[in-house]
Amino acid sequence: MKKQSWIVLATVCILGLFVLTANAQEEDSGTSIMDRVSIGGVLAGAYQYASPTGPQEAEDEDGGAVVFQPEVDITLTEVDEIFFKFGFGAGNGLNVEEYPFVLAPWAANLEDDVKDINGRDRDYLLTAWYKHTFQFSDINALGLTGGIIDATDYLDGNAYSNDEFTQFMNEALVNAPNGFFPSFDIGGAFEWEIGPVSVNGVVMGIGDTGENEDDTTPYNFFGVQLAYKADTSLGEGNYRLIVDGTTDDFMNAEGTSAEESLMCIVLSFDQQFGEIVGGWIRFGTQDDSAAVDIESCYSGGIDINGKLWNREQDNIGIGYANLQGGNQDIDSIQLVEAYVRFGLNDTFALTFDIQYEDDSYKSGAGEDVSGWIGGVRATAEF
Repeated sequence: MKKQSWIVLATVCILGLFVLTANAQEEDSGTSIMDRVSIGGVLAGAYQYASPTGPQEAEDEDGGAVVFQPEVDITLTEVDEIFFKFGFGAGNGLNVEEYPFVLAPWAANLEDDVKDINGRDRDYLLTAWYKHTFQFSDINALGLTGGIIDATDYLDGNAYSNDEFTQFMNEALVNAPNGFFPSFDIGGAFEWEIGPVSVNGVVMGIGDTGENEDDTTPYNFFGVQLAYKADTSLGEGNYRLIVDGTTDDFMNAEGTSAEESLMCIVLSFDQQFGEIVGGWIRFGTQDDSAAVDIESCYSGGIDINGKLWNREQDNIGIGYANLQGGNQDIDSIQLVEAYVRFGLNDTFALTFDIQYEDDSYKSGAGEDVSGWIGGVRATAEF
């Protein structure tokens, strides 16, 4: 039986176990099954147009894509939870091999991204996990999660630069691009909150036996985040230190053997400055013992709330990223992105986005390219 079939079978079994358990509890408490199940998700579509300059073969390109990610959350008890997230895509937009820039202009999981995920022969099922929370006191809680998880759900969060559906679109301003945070594979995580201090940890196994879709051998990932939430007179601020690494399964700089590990340190801060303006910064650097495209990342920006023009549901985001290349072909990348998002109601939003990217290569490694990427994104969150 294919692994994808095993995943489907396991999902059905878990849902069946939930129904049996919920029916038994319903007889005792009078709580209906539907009171324990919530369905949500996001439906988003984007169209982008790129106009590069530099290489003679560089031509204007455009592309669109639609993403549908439904979620099912099941509350077994006050401290037990089961969660499923699915991903479906139509089109790959500009996230194609012919695209002349290094960075993906929309960091969403598009049509090709949700098929044969991590070489596991699994399509469309992104996450499926069980979580139990130990509530020690009102300000002290420990959550333990296991299953198919996404490292970015626990590491490198940011209030203004972390969501490709409602904030910045380019991958450099969604997460630290040199942080190699894996998604949608087997692992476990803990979330320990003690008042304003929190500690998150993630361990994951990535890829199947043999080579996965990124032509790397399977590897193990680990990451830890230490965070502090400050409530000041200016507003809420979050300050995070993230350290992550892998086992020795990555290619060395010369590309002769897969025996090196990855290691990265990232600082991610966000802070409100009153009711209208917020700011954020990210700093990250990684070891270059392995073959590394991006060694360091420096990014930051501001967020302007629509209260300024009497529309609290709107906002403007402006961000900048400076990426320094590692031991491969890239010398440096600079990116500027600005967007204005109009919240049409509690469900629908429309975003107009503009990006400018400048990619520089080391001598003899490639032709420098720069240019503009304009786009529009429509999102429905339910």
